[in-house]
Formats: sequence, C-alpha cells, structure tokens
Amino acid sequence: MRRKLLVVVAVSVIAETVVVASRRGFLIGANTVVRCQRGHLFTTLWIPGGSLKALRLGWWRLQRCPVGNHWSLVTPVRVSELTEEEREFAAAHRDVRIP
Repeated sequence: MRRKLLVVVAVSVIAETVVVASRRGFLIGANTVVRCQRGHLFTTLWIPGGSLKALRLGWWRLQRCPVGNHWSLVTPVRVSELTEEEREFAAAHRDVRIP
C-alpha cells in the first residue's frame, strides 16, 4: 500500500512539473534546448523527475556542455525567446545520446 502511494505521488509530481513547464513556455522532452552558465545553447534529453546523464539539482542540472566541453549547470530556455539562428545552433549541438 505504501509503495503504491509513493508511485502515485511521484507520477503526480512529474505530471505537474510537465504541465507547469509547458505553461511557462518550456518544451520538455527529447530535444529540449538548454543554456549552460557560460551562455552556450544545445539540446538535451530533459525528463522531469529523472536523469540518466546529469546530476539533478531542482530545476537545474549539472551536465557536460558539448559546445564548450565543460561541466556546468544547465537550465531549459524558452524556444520562443530565441532567434532562428540560436534555435539552429542549439539543434546542431546535441549532448551525448543514450543508446
């Protein structure tokens, strides 16, 4: 019973996170555009409530930036606020894919 309750709570938190993120203009999923602390843009897999290649720190994640080849905190960005050139740059720079 307790395990089922924990699963229900976890699913609810993840679903709420996705709804809030999408209402704020963030596209969460397989090709999420993120920005590192140095300002580099790239795309990554962003799954609310989970992470396979980064250390989750709330809304931020510590992960490798493929543009600057450094470790940095990254956050999703609103694609609507990016120029066409920035969107193309981010799409051309993807982090490591999970097989």
